[in-house]
Amino acid sequence: MESAGPDNGSAQAPSQDDEVAAEDDAAKVARYSQRLLNEGHERWEGNRCPICYLHIGLPMSKHAKMNVCCMKRVCNGCELAARQRGIYDRCPFCRTPHPYDVASTLAMIQKRVSKRDAEAVYYLGQEYYFGTLGLAKDVSRAVELWMQSADLGSVEAHNSLGRIYYNGEGVEEDESRGILHWREAAMNGHVDSRHGLGLVEYNEGKYKLAVQHWMISAKMGDEDSLNDIKEMFTEGLATKAQYAEALRGYQEAMAEMKSHQREEAKTLGV
Repeated sequence: MESAGPDNGSAQAPSQDDEVAAEDDAAKVARYSQRLLNEGHERWEGNRCPICYLHIGLPMSKHAKMNVCCMKRVCNGCELAARQRGIYDRCPFCRTPHPYDVASTLAMIQKRVSKRDAEAVYYLGQEYYFGTLGLAKDVSRAVELWMQSADLGSVEAHNSLGRIYYNGEGVEEDESRGILHWREAAMNGHVDSRHGLGLVEYNEGKYKLAVQHWMISAKMGDEDSLNDIKEMFTEGLATKAQYAEALRGYQEAMAEMKSHQREEAKTLGV
């Protein structure tokens, strides 16, 4: 007797167990998607200046300086205040003397790395990725360090891993892997990762989800997200109310990041 083939009725209907498993998987995906939108509405605590405890303006590289002795970003306002108190050659936070050359800078970073400081491990990865501080450019080593840093809890590491994998920057492109890293960072309050997720949804034509992601990051002070929602509004893909809400949230976030010292530092070009 011939074995039954797909054309003669041998295909079996999904079992009840298969249907239950599929429903469970769908429920898990739905719960995760909801969690993704419900978490990470406040910026990561590591984005605060450790002295004035205000969130640092975006982009942080413009509004703060990293001190490799303690791996703390001190905002320009507190940097100015320290100088006004005569503190020029030391870290405004931990008072460690500033490194005097590339070798001493790298030594300070390595010291923090040896203590499994997540941000130091991430920072060293940055140096390898760009080939700075006298290090030869080594993307593989950078990725290895970023993975270690992510395991230690660095959302910055997750964001960088998301960017390079999603865009294929120095590594083989793997969008799914990149998105997973962005999601992890976004749920912990990383603004750039949240904005990146909005771009992913926008490019896939999921405009409602894109607006939801960008609404979150705009309310954390991300100008790019605000402008993206504005553009969607002009294209008829977002409502006037959504843009108004994003603008209001953005303005409130910006106001919360202001201080007299920061405004003075901006005026003086610190």
